[in-house]
Amino acid sequence: MRETLETERLRLRQFVETDLDAYARICADPESMRYIGPGTQLSRAEAWRSMAQLLGHWELRGYGLWAVEEKRTGTFVGRIGLIYPEGWPAIEVGWLIDRDRCGEGFATEGGQAAMQFAFDRLNLPHISSVIRPQNAPSIRVAEKLGMQPERAEQLFGWDVVIYSRDR
Repeated sequence: MRETLETERLRLRQFVETDLDAYARICADPESMRYIGPGTQLSRAEAWRSMAQLLGHWELRGYGLWAVEEKRTGTFVGRIGLIYPEGWPAIEVGWLIDRDRCGEGFATEGGQAAMQFAFDRLNLPHISSVIRPQNAPSIRVAEKLGMQPERAEQLFGWDVVIYSRDR
């Protein structure tokens, strides 16, 4: 199930090799990566492996994170979608938007589309976002998506808050 979603301004589609330059630039930005995984930036080779891992998630789970492009320009602006890797506390809707494009509402718009996909196409009754408590912008997005804090926990040594909502 390799779906493509469209919103008013965005196309959520599978990653392709030509996304690497833009994706690697985002992943190399320390501020963009501050709250992603261990909070460290990725080299170009690590960004490549990340793209391959994201594509593999689709094969293993039947859903995953999409590459996000602005429909008007075709510009790659980040990744949004659903992820549930081994050891993760819940199926998560997540986002990573190019820092130069933050504040334009892309995370909320794409996050809403990904949540609707989870509820309507995957028939999930509940969806979560795993957010570090210091990540105020992502907390705002989660709240705009109707999520509320469910619980705090440690995940791989990181303090996180699980935001969630029901269908």
